[in-house]
Amino acid sequence: MTRPGFVLEVDDRTPPLLVHEGLGFRLEEFPQGTRVVYPPESLPTVPDVDEAIREALDNPVDAEPLRELMFPGMRLTIAFDDLSLPLPTMKAPDIRGRIIEQVLTIAAEKGVDDVEIIAALALHRRMTDAEMKHIVGERVFRSFAPQGLLYNHDAEDRSNLEHMGMTDKGEDVEINKRAATSDLLVYVNVNLVAMDGGHKSVGIGLASYKSIKHHHNAKTMVHSRSFMDHKHSEMHSSAWRMGRLIGEHVKVFQIETTLDNEVFGKPYDTLLKREWEWSLRDQATVLGLRRGLAVAPQKLRHKMFHDLRSNYGLTGITAGAVEPVHELTVQRVHQQQRVKVEGQSDVMVMGVPYLGPYNVNSTMNPILAACMGLGYYFNSYLRQPVVREGGVAILYHPLDEGFNTLTHPSYVDFYEEVLADTTDPALIGPKFEEQFATDPWYVHLYRTSNAYHGVHPFYMWYWIAHALDHLGDVIWVGGNPKAAARMGFRSATTLRDALEMASSTVGPSPSITYLRNPPHLLADVR
Repeated sequence: MTRPGFVLEVDDRTPPLLVHEGLGFRLEEFPQGTRVVYPPESLPTVPDVDEAIREALDNPVDAEPLRELMFPGMRLTIAFDDLSLPLPTMKAPDIRGRIIEQVLTIAAEKGVDDVEIIAALALHRRMTDAEMKHIVGERVFRSFAPQGLLYNHDAEDRSNLEHMGMTDKGEDVEINKRAATSDLLVYVNVNLVAMDGGHKSVGIGLASYKSIKHHHNAKTMVHSRSFMDHKHSEMHSSAWRMGRLIGEHVKVFQIETTLDNEVFGKPYDTLLKREWEWSLRDQATVLGLRRGLAVAPQKLRHKMFHDLRSNYGLTGITAGAVEPVHELTVQRVHQQQRVKVEGQSDVMVMGVPYLGPYNVNSTMNPILAACMGLGYYFNSYLRQPVVREGGVAILYHPLDEGFNTLTHPSYVDFYEEVLADTTDPALIGPKFEEQFATDPWYVHLYRTSNAYHGVHPFYMWYWIAHALDHLGDVIWVGGNPKAAARMGFRSATTLRDALEMASSTVGPSPSITYLRNPPHLLADVR
């Protein structure tokens, strides 16, 4: 029986707790009475992955079997989630590649020879050949990439975008033309968290800036009460309207998968265990890792973590019509990640690890660290945030100003120019967004290199708009003071210092909740 997640109250017997902080971690002693939210242990996985894929394709939800949707002479397009999922990268073979191979087998049996495969990047960076090959597998890569039939979606290729109309709220729906004009669009997803999948897959992953700007803005984000609950997220409401319009013009066959919590493989698997259950060997491993990371050069630490591949197991796969498929997917995600938490706290503590969706094989700059902590982790709740309105968030991350100019060129100017002018998401957009979104050099780098779109740092900042609106203060333990100040935050050397600073906002004896992740958890705060 898989052990569920639970909430521990720190007492005098509680050992120091592990807290991630970028390319490293520390063992922290929390004040007595602190609540620590632990994620559930991994659910049982599918015993035969290939059979589970076949079953899903042959018995879809509210749709005909995939083979019944195919016929000779048709245009078939397969799209899949890019390298921003899962985190960390899955060990080969990636589940998306295994699914795509079965879809292609069915297509060949049905005489379909007009097939193209698209990485649904939205405004993310282009994947390299090696990254693409890892996801789809070498056989699919060799068969399609050399002929130009496997490629990255280009949201700035005006000749390959199709405007499909506008929603009743005036939102432009513009997606990849090949996908829009196909007889069948098969989307292959990895639902790492509840935010992923559904109409967000096609409606955002294959969209242009003209569409995405309707929901990736400060006004929408600040009114998204948890991105992990699509029924209370303004961003998802917009994506659902767009997705339904797309569905009126394109036959979409959605394939969604869910994974367990096996985030770290050896020698890092000890980090997944609960601290009081560490054996002497586990303790020695953790201490050895800490000491090694403390003396290792930055480049070596980066390589150690980013070369890590996870032992994810498949907990479920569902195919068919978008909305009923997604409802079943979300249920499985909740089963794996949901933890009941009674009431809110004055202070919320989060460790920000080395990796987020937008720095795979790159570096986590201060803007991405803020997005990971105040965007993703803060929003990992149902019903209400873990921290009360006007409370304080304390986060751990060094906030290194090491911007990667290959993958994040526009981030440098956003950090140096935009944030120097204002940190208010509501003011940043109208004043600066269009300039960055249409800058010819940023567009060129996005289309021809491996750079995120020029507007991408704005989206990361909008992502934290809900947290900024909700919180009274944000303090970074171990954070670069200059970087913290540039973003409008404060920094502290230790947790004790951070709590002393927070006392002016929440008093000298605040209630504290520490979200102990990764692996992923979803706090159901009642």
